[in-house]
Amino acid sequence: MLDEVKPVAMAQIEAARARLEGLGLVSPLMACDAAPAGKAVRLKLENLQPIGSFKIRPIGNAVLARAPAELSAGIYTASTGNSALGVAWMARRLGIAATAVVPVNAPEAKLAKLRHLGAHIDMRPAEEWWQAIKAGALEGQTGRYIDAVRDPAALAGDATIGLEILSQAPDTEAILIPFGGGGLACGIACAVRALKPNVKIIACELASAHPLKAAFDAGAPVETPHETGFVSGVGVGSVLPEMWPLAKSMIDGVITVSLAEVAAAIKTMVEHNRVVAEGAGAVSVAAALSGRYAEAKVCAVVSGGNIDSTTLAAILEGRVPG
Repeated sequence: MLDEVKPVAMAQIEAARARLEGLGLVSPLMACDAAPAGKAVRLKLENLQPIGSFKIRPIGNAVLARAPAELSAGIYTASTGNSALGVAWMARRLGIAATAVVPVNAPEAKLAKLRHLGAHIDMRPAEEWWQAIKAGALEGQTGRYIDAVRDPAALAGDATIGLEILSQAPDTEAILIPFGGGGLACGIACAVRALKPNVKIIACELASAHPLKAAFDAGAPVETPHETGFVSGVGVGSVLPEMWPLAKSMIDGVITVSLAEVAAAIKTMVEHNRVVAEGAGAVSVAAALSGRYAEAKVCAVVSGGNIDSTTLAAILEGRVPG
């Protein structure tokens, strides 16, 4: 097992903000007029980042925090696609090689972007891919593994989203965040706990794939059945054991939503806000639209927008993709 992940301090978060300046966007905050009665829902649009995902922040900071000599042999990561896009984008920017280790069911929308960025795609069976994520390395790969979840620099990059939300909407009472590996939720929480500890951090998962909820229920990470359907990037395997202490201390609760609710949230965002989100990016919005929380003013982080066109078309027709 890798070392237990610790909270990052404000000095690390501010350093990350400085490194990332000009690399990505200070993403906008948009009101969602489809909010439940008595609730105000704002959308933090990380889907508008250069790679279509918040991962530009953790990957960008994790890469830029290293000396160039550490990266000369190239960089790689294991990912369903968005972390790999961050690695590929940074590698092209720095003129080094990039490899994306992806599962066999990785979405074509992300694979196409990886090819466009010139990354080498190493497609693996799901269990082999998951083992690479757990180990933070893959035998036979050259270059530096970039960890978007457990690297303190990655966590600090995620935390910059928390800084922005509190600046853009200081009256926010809770932040709803998709939970995949846990870096996004825990990173945002590091900034929020330092500046406004009363703001709740609520992780959002699928009802059919909820490793964090299962861990909270059991008091420890456990393997749980998972059926993620058309949603990639959340709900796989179990909570990484080295992330569990941080998640347990930083996250106030979990809301689970159905695949039908996620599809409805994607459709709602297109029709009401002209915003396109991928499945994982809409999990938090589905939770916000459900109203299953006590707070009145919430922010839902739309973590990404890399969705296959056929999947989006089915959703806009009112169907839940198979």
